Amino acid sequence: MTIQEVQQLEDFFAQAGKQQVPIYLNQATVITDYAHFLESHFMPLKLNPDAKVNLPLIHRLKMLKLLIESNA
Repeated sequence: MTIQEVQQLEDFFAQAGKQQVPIYLNQATVITDYAHFLESHFMPLKLNPDAKVNLPLIHRLKMLKLLIESNA
């Protein structure tokens, strides 16, 4: 993932506004603090967007984006 793609995702979430919690991404992933979730996922991506260890972060952010888009 490039830094531009990270910025596009961040822009999407900024425009989407704060979402109601809890948000269930799947049976094992529940978001209870929306702002903290975004902060904890974007910080490592901004520091090193190409690291393989960040792939789960990207996956969860994209899943959340799909949920928000489908509920819009």
